[in-house]
Amino acid sequence: MAYITCEDLTLGYDGSVVTEHINFQVNQGDYLYIIGENGAGKSTLIKALLHLMEPIQGEVVTGDGLKPYEIGYLPQQTVVQKDFPASVWEIVLSGTLAKRGWKPFYTKQEKQCVRENMEKMAVWDLRKECYRNLSGGQQQRVLLARALCATTKLLLLDEPVTGLDPKVTAEFYQLLQELNQSGITIIMVSHDMQAAAAYASHILHIEKDTTFYGTKSQYQKSEAWKAFQYTAGGAAHE
Repeated sequence: MAYITCEDLTLGYDGSVVTEHINFQVNQGDYLYIIGENGAGKSTLIKALLHLMEPIQGEVVTGDGLKPYEIGYLPQQTVVQKDFPASVWEIVLSGTLAKRGWKPFYTKQEKQCVRENMEKMAVWDLRKECYRNLSGGQQQRVLLARALCATTKLLLLDEPVTGLDPKVTAEFYQLLQELNQSGITIIMVSHDMQAAAAYASHILHIEKDTTFYGTKSQYQKSEAWKAFQYTAGGAAHE
């Protein structure tokens, strides 16, 4: 059974539909890119995948041993989040909260998990630094370490390279590819079609009146891809 199965989802607010007829699966080891124009429903879908909202119709089913709280989430950062006054250690340690319940103290194993993920993301030496004083690339590595403390199975990332310079962006994509190759499933919301062409195994393309889901090679042969290329090309010449 798939990690996540979405069956004929209709999503919206107060009965007003944002997007509908969403059908796709995410299996262990997949690298799924979710793309689409602004306002097409990508952010709304994220909320549904995180079980922060109920669909108007259809359902989001988790399986293959994945618990709803085992989705490591890296949100798109706001100005307020970038200026959060906490230490790097505190930020990453908070990633263990979802699965630890109401225990009053962090265990030795949890602290060891935090250290291992910080070392993996090359931010261990920054553990005493204030998060707000880090560069954008360092902040994203810290948040990725935090997400990895929540799961060893599936990461959901929302526009994670927004505002990063090209060199840091390339390094971050390489990091995600290595995590995927190590067995972690990735769902990425992005406008970066070059990255999708390089790294994705599957594409979910959401528009207000239609959606496409399939492998990357299927997508690059689809009408959805041709329409997207035409729109992007037109926008580039405006």
